[in-house]
Amino acid sequence: MPPRRWELDALRGLMLVLMTLTHMPTMFSLPSGQPFGFVSAAEGFVFLSAFMAGKVYGGRARRDGWPAMQVAFHERALKLYLCQLGLLLLAFTLIAWLGVRNQQGGVTGLLEFFFIDPRTSVVGAALLLHNPPLLDILPMYIVLMLVSPWLLRRGLRQGWRGVLAVSALLWLGEQWGFGQAVHEQIAALSGLPIPYGETGAFHWLAWQALWVTGLWLGARQQPLPRFPSWLLVLAAFYALGMLLWRHMAGQAPMPGVQAVGLLLDKWSLGPMRVMNFASVFVLLVWAGPWLLKVLPRPLPLELLGRHSLPVFCAHIVMALITLAFFGSTQVIRPWTTDVVLLVAAFAGLFLVALGVQAHERRVGLGSQSGHGNLQPQTGTIT
Repeated sequence: MPPRRWELDALRGLMLVLMTLTHMPTMFSLPSGQPFGFVSAAEGFVFLSAFMAGKVYGGRARRDGWPAMQVAFHERALKLYLCQLGLLLLAFTLIAWLGVRNQQGGVTGLLEFFFIDPRTSVVGAALLLHNPPLLDILPMYIVLMLVSPWLLRRGLRQGWRGVLAVSALLWLGEQWGFGQAVHEQIAALSGLPIPYGETGAFHWLAWQALWVTGLWLGARQQPLPRFPSWLLVLAAFYALGMLLWRHMAGQAPMPGVQAVGLLLDKWSLGPMRVMNFASVFVLLVWAGPWLLKVLPRPLPLELLGRHSLPVFCAHIVMALITLAFFGSTQVIRPWTTDVVLLVAAFAGLFLVALGVQAHERRVGLGSQSGHGNLQPQTGTIT
């Protein structure tokens, strides 16, 4: 198996740090959101995960065949689903009880549909149709992992043009509400009266385009392309403009002008937002080799990114517990309290990562002593 790409682990670790800052209900949540322009850690995390999936599972298909690749994808999807069930169990029991007991509107609002219709909420959540806030990204990953074997098989055998074209059409359809129409049909067939707003913030038919693009680039056996100078100049100007706009205007690009908000919408990946992400990607690919030479290796970020699934789940648990005991960002607290909450959260994330690493080393040493053939770990998604 190919060795791990430590720089990709470090990037995923950075995305996890930014997501933790955003999801922890503190005074730092809003300022830390979208620090690089109108592009968030979620886009980077999804794209990097897809890129690694394409590289790892594409190599698995070439080496061991299509059935082995498909089994590996399905095993990973099952692991993600079990993690999602664990988070849902925590949210619908302990967190819900604490939210009511402590009269914390941040929790009761987050689980509003569960309190309105518990049965539909629980069944729908198990079927990945109802996804409360903070618990709405893993369901998207699970579905994307389940369709990825077919996408990889089709792309590697017959080329990626057809896959990319269909993906682009689905993204375009989502800009006009195609996803809501699909959801209404699914809700009618399933008999579960789940409003479209309760399916989660991410519009899957838009975000699949980011995943498919990352999967395609990761599955390529060629290195990432070299961009012409004119494209680098355009990307630099656009990325700089979006960066300045974001920090001058705030999170809302142009309050009161809905059309601009839609063009930069996060949840449906509006066109201007896609261009913002693409411009940052072009600049990172261009500057990557230089950055690897001049920057020190960020071992703490690399540690978080290497164990991204347990760290991701842990940051969701910490955010939920903080909401249940300390309230949302609307609650006024001393800044020292918020600093302590963040320090405790990051300490917890590193403890989780270190614990998982220690466990993997123990298991690896046991396998090596028992079988004499220990394969290196490779990057996997989330």
